[in-house]
Amino acid sequence: MATIAFLLNGTPQRCNASPDTSILTLLREHLGRTGTKEGCASGDCGACTVAIGDPVANAQSFNSVNACITPAHQLQGRHLITVEGLAKNSPLHPAQEAMIECHGSQCGFCTPGIVMSLFTLHNDLIQRPAPLTPERLEATLGGNLCRCTGYRPIRDAALRMQDIPFERPQWYDAALPASECNSESLDPAATDTFFAQPDSLAALTQLRLKAPQARLVAGATDLWLESTQRLKRLDQLIDITRVAELLAIEKATLEQQSGWWIGAGVTYTQLEPLFEEHFPAFAHLLHRLGSQQIRNQGTLGGNIANASPIGDTPPVLLVLGAQVELASVKGNRRIAIENFFLDYKQTVLAVDEVVSRIFVPQPTQNSELRVWKLSKRREDDISAVLGAFSYRVIQGNLRDVRIAFGGMAAIPKRALAAEAMLEGRPITAEAFRAAQQALDEDFQPMSDVRGSQHYRQQAAKNLLERLFLSLSTPDQEVMLHAYAH
Repeated sequence: MATIAFLLNGTPQRCNASPDTSILTLLREHLGRTGTKEGCASGDCGACTVAIGDPVANAQSFNSVNACITPAHQLQGRHLITVEGLAKNSPLHPAQEAMIECHGSQCGFCTPGIVMSLFTLHNDLIQRPAPLTPERLEATLGGNLCRCTGYRPIRDAALRMQDIPFERPQWYDAALPASECNSESLDPAATDTFFAQPDSLAALTQLRLKAPQARLVAGATDLWLESTQRLKRLDQLIDITRVAELLAIEKATLEQQSGWWIGAGVTYTQLEPLFEEHFPAFAHLLHRLGSQQIRNQGTLGGNIANASPIGDTPPVLLVLGAQVELASVKGNRRIAIENFFLDYKQTVLAVDEVVSRIFVPQPTQNSELRVWKLSKRREDDISAVLGAFSYRVIQGNLRDVRIAFGGMAAIPKRALAAEAMLEGRPITAEAFRAAQQALDEDFQPMSDVRGSQHYRQQAAKNLLERLFLSLSTPDQEVMLHAYAH
């Protein structure tokens, strides 16, 4: 057990909790705050949505997260807002008032989470005023499922709340407790359970050396399912979310290539501005990577180190030629990301190493990037197949072709045979047919609940067909929806 000091709706709290206690469990079972509901216990439905103060921005900026899969110990020194606190000693919050006026509450089970997502949107509109576009509203509510299918009045409430007078609650000005990162010396032999929270890379690598069996946790968007879905104990955890070196994005030059070092602890939400400017196709993928609650917690380094064959970012990083830096007490080493994955959930990481940062090269002149994700739901779903394509068109011929897929093998993998069929070739149906046939040499996918072997093989070939149509008819829209570029 370790102590967590944080603010709950403006009120200081000190709680003792085991390492694998989630925010949801802390609220409902330790503190008796039952307004936050448990729905799926996997970060899919949003019924448990709460808001956490963003220490990177300012004390009055809040991010929505899924309480069911967020470690309670990450609240240390932060401000947690739940549905009970929105109208604390004040009139209803505009999000609550609008949901009432627009009849947005159906059975009410999902309503607290929806209200909290609307709260973060309302607060963001105050902090960073901008038009409430359909895309922005869709992103806000994309992680909240209404089982009564009442989305129209909920959308109406989101639009209505901007016109309701807002009285700033007193808890906005509550002073945060000291953020004391837990990086004390650790003797794994002396304790069976611990939650360590180092604040430097040196402290992290020392902990990794002393406790190689401990699980590393950042966003916990996948790891925590072992607790909620498989009922496993997570007794020894090392949290990386306070390690300063892992939270930076730095412009740099590596091997005469300009690009960016992205810390392993940088979240998808923090990556969006960079990718919107330099990698629009990658930025669009982030919009489909889970929900806003997931993007606020999930990290690029976690998606890589997790080594899932259906992780969304590795195929894109493969075609961009990214490199991964691994850190230990012995020093750092750098490896091309295509050499990082060995087999299903296996990587080159040594037991005393951590992923510290990722180098993403800046796009070269005339280079193009296309990324397409296939999933059962358009949003907030795991990929069945994901294809990433990088290339240049020089005098009508394809150059520097790189193709990678997720969901087609035990690891994210480049399609080397298909690449060879397109490299230096003109954009013709014949060349792309040869590339499609070469995919049979590159991949022999497996069948599972997300797709059969035949579906995956055909889907990958169809993505190559989509690329051909995009290149041969550039003035025509080949997507079903403009938002799905």
